Amino acid sequence: MAGTSDIKRKIASVKNTQKITKAMKMVSAAKMRRAQDAMAAARPFARKITEMVHDVAQRANPELHPFLAGNENTDTIGLIVVTSDRGLCGAFNNNILKAVSRFASEHPGKKVKLVCIGKKAYEFFRKRDFEIIEKYADFAGKVLFSDAVGIADVVVEQFLNNGISDVYVLYNEFRSTASQTPVTEKLLPLKVEETGEQLVEYIYEPKPEMLLNELMPRYIRYKIFQALLESTAGEHGARMMAMDNASRNASDMIGKLTLTYNKVRQASITNEILDIVNGAEALNG
Repeated sequence: MAGTSDIKRKIASVKNTQKITKAMKMVSAAKMRRAQDAMAAARPFARKITEMVHDVAQRANPELHPFLAGNENTDTIGLIVVTSDRGLCGAFNNNILKAVSRFASEHPGKKVKLVCIGKKAYEFFRKRDFEIIEKYADFAGKVLFSDAVGIADVVVEQFLNNGISDVYVLYNEFRSTASQTPVTEKLLPLKVEETGEQLVEYIYEPKPEMLLNELMPRYIRYKIFQALLESTAGEHGARMMAMDNASRNASDMIGKLTLTYNKVRQASITNEILDIVNGAEALNG
């Protein structure tokens, strides 16, 4: 059994670790609140542009528009994978990495090319059987719309030039501080859902196909931007929970080590008393 000095060193070490985890939890909580505000502010526009694009797309001729018809000249799918740059956030990144493997298995006969956002995705998939179109990292915790524009332009160019037949984005959707769910959304070609309702006929100037040429790039950019905001808020929430769990585990460990320290110290004192008693009896005898 370790001596009292060794146990005291372990207790001090765990206490120092606990101070770090508590500080990281507070930092993540502050960052999460800011990320939540940005995410909430972006959601109404994302909803509205989605409604607008689908409304115009229902009136356009799918065969005349590449964003609706897609292309059959390739069997390659483009997948935008959103992870974090740093770890210490529980299963946040692992859930996304596992979801990519499931996605590939659900599309047999298709080749999956990746656009990796975040260091964790790039470091994982560069060593595996996936072709990486582009990687983006080091956002420094700040997501800008210009970042989404650059990512969207890359995948749209690949799509229009027959490099990929479909575009999906896979990210952690922020549900709550303790819940981030991997979500896969199809961006291209745009899937127009039939509502069954009679469409109101409008006179468009220019034609719906020309409107889609302007709307679709904006739609793709904002959908990617929304995914980045959701993932950022989820990352801070996951890290906050992970650091809270780590702090609690540290408290439990400190309690157990303190109990062990007291037992060892008591045993040492008892042995010293026995030595003294035995020595006194020997002198008296």
